[in-house]
Amino acid sequence: MEFYFSDDEDIQKHEKHKARELRNSQWWKRKRSQGICHYCGKNFPPKELTMDHVVPISRGGQSVKNNVVPCCKTCNTKKRMMLPLEWDEYMRSLST
Repeated sequence: MEFYFSDDEDIQKHEKHKARELRNSQWWKRKRSQGICHYCGKNFPPKELTMDHVVPISRGGQSVKNNVVPCCKTCNTKKRMMLPLEWDEYMRSLST
């Protein structure tokens, strides 16, 4: 699968709509209720966790179960539009 920056606003709007629907699903509510940030592993009240696209929509990601994870607002803000490999490199750079 090739990742790209999508300029197609219709595709991005469609994926954001799918994300809103997924956010209302029982699957997401159970996932978030665990209270664990996917990235830092810390515990949070479930209401404080946000939905993050592991592969961002703007980089070709989709709003599907295997591409969304609960994360804290701090990690979500830091991750922005990074791909998993870029995030891992960023985290390694903090520990050196």
